[in-house]
Amino acid sequence: MIKIKYADNYLKRLIGLMFKKDIDYGLLFILGYGSGIHTCFMRFNIDVYFIDENKIIFEKITLKPWKYYNPSKKAKYVLETKENHMNLKKGDKIDFI
Repeated sequence: MIKIKYADNYLKRLIGLMFKKDIDYGLLFILGYGSGIHTCFMRFNIDVYFIDENKIIFEKITLKPWKYYNPSKKAKYVLETKENHMNLKKGDKIDFI
């Protein structure tokens, strides 16, 4: 289990993990629009989990800084963590409040 922070307003979603030197938590985005993400201005690799409305991971990718990625379908949630911080895979169901 890890600590989850919520990107629950415009500013938190806009900034995300940009400019952070390191993290020991996951950042959860609750989406109402597109699911594409970028890693501009990030300083480390991240694992990105795309999660559907049933809280099941349907896609996972590791991204280096200065990349853009658009998942195969629209996600309801996106969880960003430091690379290899969690041992989750496609098909796993996750629980968060």
